[in-house]
Amino acid sequence: MDDRPNLREFLNEVSSFQEDEAAATPAKAAGPAPSAIGTVVEIAGSGSQIRLDASVVAAMQSHADHSVAMSGQVGSQIKTVVGNSWLIANVRTLRAGEPGELVAYVDFLGEGTRDSAGKMSNFRRGVTRYPIPGAEVLPVSTDDMRAIFAASDDPHIEIGTVYPTDDIRGTLYVDSMLGKHFAVLGSTGTGKSTAVSLILHRISELSPEGHIVMIDPHGEYSAAFKGCGELFNVDNLQLPYWLMNFEEHCEVLLTTQDAERQRDADILAKCLLGARIKGKDMSQYGKVTVDSPIPYLLTDLNAIIVNEMGKLDRAGDTLPFQRIKTKLDELRVDPRYTFMFSGMLVSDSMGSFVAKLFRLPSQGRPISIVDVSGVPSEVTSVVVSVLARMVFDYAIWSRTEAQRPLLLVCEEAHRYVPKDETAGGQAVRKILERIAKEGRKYGVSLGLITQRPSDLAEGVLSQCGTIISMRLNNDRDQACVRAAMPEGARGFLDAIPALRNRECIVCGEGVAIPIRVRFDDLEPEKRPASSDPSFARLWRETGDEAGIISRTIKRWRGHGR
Repeated sequence: MDDRPNLREFLNEVSSFQEDEAAATPAKAAGPAPSAIGTVVEIAGSGSQIRLDASVVAAMQSHADHSVAMSGQVGSQIKTVVGNSWLIANVRTLRAGEPGELVAYVDFLGEGTRDSAGKMSNFRRGVTRYPIPGAEVLPVSTDDMRAIFAASDDPHIEIGTVYPTDDIRGTLYVDSMLGKHFAVLGSTGTGKSTAVSLILHRISELSPEGHIVMIDPHGEYSAAFKGCGELFNVDNLQLPYWLMNFEEHCEVLLTTQDAERQRDADILAKCLLGARIKGKDMSQYGKVTVDSPIPYLLTDLNAIIVNEMGKLDRAGDTLPFQRIKTKLDELRVDPRYTFMFSGMLVSDSMGSFVAKLFRLPSQGRPISIVDVSGVPSEVTSVVVSVLARMVFDYAIWSRTEAQRPLLLVCEEAHRYVPKDETAGGQAVRKILERIAKEGRKYGVSLGLITQRPSDLAEGVLSQCGTIISMRLNNDRDQACVRAAMPEGARGFLDAIPALRNRECIVCGEGVAIPIRVRFDDLEPEKRPASSDPSFARLWRETGDEAGIISRTIKRWRGHGR
């Protein structure tokens, strides 16, 4: 009787062993498991060190599966088993170790469920369990890559093909990307403008009732969106001067610095407030300040300045008033400023201006391209400031209404949010920094596009939840991107100088895991006017030089007319 419990335990163990063998049988039937290429030797919080068999890695390079052939190389993915999960990691560095061995540092990307056949599903970012030293390292197959990059049901757009595969699509999750801002970075000539056009076209196709405002400093995007966007330039923008707040008025009208500038600003504030309230029924406006976007006449502002000058006892005290009046007179008569300081812009057109600029309703054209290439350089930053501030202010004051999220895309962002805090154009810098920090709360998304991320103000790039980086040649620019990218994407960063044209690294909120993508080809009619000229071909052509010069000079003198 004493032996029966031991016998029963023995039979239970035999039974469980047979069940385990039966459970393992389907995995064998599904095909031989891929052979291990190495082992884990060290574990850290976000990555680890692995050792690879050099002969196995070299032999795999001729494998028919591109993903398997790449495994073990810098920028590729490997996997290891942890419990019932596959843990995926990216190879960051690779060096020679002991004879016949390679030592690699890897960054963990995420984990997926491992079924009985060894296949992966339900991949998700982040790591809950880590492998232990000695765990086998295996190559990642194309089927694994499909499971990793399988798009969820969340709204998304496809922008290209995941490297090194030929058919796995790279997707961006629109709500996650726009909800926490994004940045597109890349040296000039890498295909940055075409990539931006592709992304915005895809978003417009997904959401035809969108509300996108793009600041275009070179006039290159009008060609890309003439079929699905509203195009504005100095000829049809009609930006009323009275939409400027007090700080923007100061940047346009004041010419002095330091103590004199403060005195001039005090005078302007008093006169501007008087012009805004002159002849108005204040009961319909409530509290009015110098920042209130209430129409006023330039002649009224001029008359108030002259009237204030007449109250002074000494002639020397009129100098600040004279400075402001002289600058105001210059703006009124200079034809370059007609788009903003025309006498025709005195009517209260704020409602119609907001509607056409923000595409409310969009009427099948969800994007506004504001070409500021024809705006005088002295006021370009002020124009951009007014447009950006109107986007933000509209979002704030419409919070009790049906929500209409807005996307502001700013090309050449380093011009408007420079690292140098003493540079001019502080109004535009302040509003773009505020949108970067607070815009998400009010439904305002910011897209920054720049070729010099190292010249951007510190903190702005770090506010961008999704970073799309094309090739960057400058070490300082690479260092800025490296600092802004999450830890798990560091391995991809080393590939940034080696990216080909129209390739990018995407990391952050808009993707499941960091990916390297080759952008899709964009139809010629949807491309921006930013292609490189063919010197060799064009320098073999001649004819009609006199006509070209004549027509060019005419447009030159007439500012494009």
